[in-house]
Amino acid sequence: MEEERVVVVVLVVVVVVVVVVVVVVVVVVAVVAVVEAVFVVIVVVVVVVVVEVVVVKGVIVVVVEIFVVVVVVVEIVVVLVVLVVVAAAVVVVVEIVVVS
Repeated sequence: MEEERVVVVVLVVVVVVVVVVVVVVVVVVAVVAVVEAVFVVIVVVVVVVVVEVVVVKGVIVVVVEIFVVVVVVVEIVVVLVVLVVVAAAVVVVVEIVVVS
């Protein structure tokens, strides 16, 4: 009985640690995503305003706006990739815990 209790306690501790780590990672990723989104929006506004003030040619403004959209898409993809990696890691850890 003692061995079973030890195993159960160890499993509970491992699961709690995994959950805490996952929550922390998700929160950090979310905060980083928000900060980067705000930063990108500020950059977009500044760049577009500067370009429109300095040069009154539509072509350059369009190019800058396309570039900014690409940057935002890249940021979103990076955040999604991080979330997928974290989820995969959690699944692996849970499977290891369950198997052991």
